[in-house]
Amino acid sequence: MKLFVGLGNPGSKYARNRHNIGFMAVDRIAEDHRFGPWKSKFQAEISEGRLGHEKVLLIKPQTFMNRSGQSVGEAMRFYKLDSTDVTIFHDELDLAPGKVRVKAGGGHAGHNGLRSIHEHISPAYDRVRLGIGHPGRKEMVSPYVLGDFARADADWLDDVLRGVSDGAGYLADGDGGKFMNAVALRTAPPRSSKSPAEAPKATAKLAAEPEVDTRSAMQKLLDKFK
Repeated sequence: MKLFVGLGNPGSKYARNRHNIGFMAVDRIAEDHRFGPWKSKFQAEISEGRLGHEKVLLIKPQTFMNRSGQSVGEAMRFYKLDSTDVTIFHDELDLAPGKVRVKAGGGHAGHNGLRSIHEHISPAYDRVRLGIGHPGRKEMVSPYVLGDFARADADWLDDVLRGVSDGAGYLADGDGGKFMNAVALRTAPPRSSKSPAEAPKATAKLAAEPEVDTRSAMQKLLDKFK
């Protein structure tokens, strides 16, 4: 069993905050993969389902961000899981908006939600870092993360959330590479160098070009009398 934990703050006041992109990610997974209804347990909202070959519990801690570890630790101990069975979805200031990275272990980089989780379950858990960009100055960080996404962010945000959901099964099975490929197909789809309609035109053009006569003058004369 795996625990997929989205970080955020509870209540409609914070629902569209940049800090709540973790909540948004697990909400998208729950909707797209037909998880069960959200219930209250472990000081959190939880929803059960399956991804890939694994049973997965989605968790949205309702303790507010800086005490997220209480909820995660309680759920982990109840199911007798290890910290490596936990994946945290969280906002990341050090990544540009629309960028996504997976990471195993590491520091909390000042993120209050991760700091709390470190204290309750250890640093040995997986993370999905969801880029929101940096406001530029340290004193602007708090109002920035607690501010709502702008309308101009709607397209890339939707692509990221759908990409995360598309790859969630791979993530549950421990294949971070395939997960990142699924995200990339949404956020940076490949471009074809030629459309199918162009190919026949190119062929027709080549067929219309006359062949170059490479015979010598003497050979041309001899061929006339064959």
